[in-house]
Amino acid sequence: MIGLGHYLGLSAILFTLGAVGVVVRRNALVILMSVELMLNAANLALLGFARQFNDATGHGLAVFVMTVAAAEAAVGLALVLNVFRRRGTVKVDEMRTLRG
Repeated sequence: MIGLGHYLGLSAILFTLGAVGVVVRRNALVILMSVELMLNAANLALLGFARQFNDATGHGLAVFVMTVAAAEAAVGLALVLNVFRRRGTVKVDEMRTLRG
């Protein structure tokens, strides 16, 4: 049977992969995907706890986190596209300032 430890272990692995992706990568799109991975790892932990304790609060909070993740993806992608149109690159190292 799959228990809380399995959910938390997978969640920790996914969160670690996301954190490494944010720290190591230089491409803004990959950084945004890594942040999404970290949010999904937090969702997995929330749902694991909700299942363990038979509480619906974790499900509501997970829906809220998914909403925030969708908004973050939309706004982040819009910013990356705008920066790419102006600068021609999405590498974070080359974006020192946001002035055109």
